[in-house]
Amino acid sequence: MTTDTVGEAQRGLTGSDGVEVRWIMPEGFFELPFEADDLDELADKLVELAKKTLPRADEEVQLQWAAMCAANYDEFIEAGVQYAGFVTTEVDDVRCTATVNVSLMDLDERAGKDPAGFIATTLRHLELGQVGEVQLPCGPAVTCVGNRPGSVDAGLTQSGRDEPIWTSFIQVQIPLTNGTVLLLEMGTPTVEGWDVFSAMFAGVVKSVRFFDAHGAPLVMPG
Repeated sequence: MTTDTVGEAQRGLTGSDGVEVRWIMPEGFFELPFEADDLDELADKLVELAKKTLPRADEEVQLQWAAMCAANYDEFIEAGVQYAGFVTTEVDDVRCTATVNVSLMDLDERAGKDPAGFIATTLRHLELGQVGEVQLPCGPAVTCVGNRPGSVDAGLTQSGRDEPIWTSFIQVQIPLTNGTVLLLEMGTPTVEGWDVFSAMFAGVVKSVRFFDAHGAPLVMPG
């Protein structure tokens, strides 16, 4: 993957009870800003990111792109998203893009002593996609692979109208012993890049590690 961004980097966040989550993002990812004192500062950071992401686009397109990103933040907050990044690359001469979001959310109180099994059963009931259970280095996890409808904002299409798209995604949920769930999701609207992006995302998921408040490694039971 080739983009004008920094190389491979470790990322992290801290949840309740001082449990720290760390993972490694591969080279080429642009990251949406999540630290800003106010909306004006956030807007400035998004415009700066738009200039890096679309360096050859005119200012109007860059501002429209920044506004489209800003419109997602209410949804990010509601979903507990604490990291959001995206990458653009060429696969077989086709320009492809993918996003990766990382969230922390509350674990359902009904999960009981087998939270991974509970999550898997719930996802199967919702029929969101193909569900499986895996054992990661950090503990048990649930995977879900599927597709969902969406749209591209009119300001970013050649037709000048909103255009429908389908996004293929892989979602991984890892239940923690502190009553939360770490959720990682990769999505791409470009089918040509699916194999590349899914392999990349597998590496991200396998890199997840947990640490307690004193920095000691943790592995979730199960």
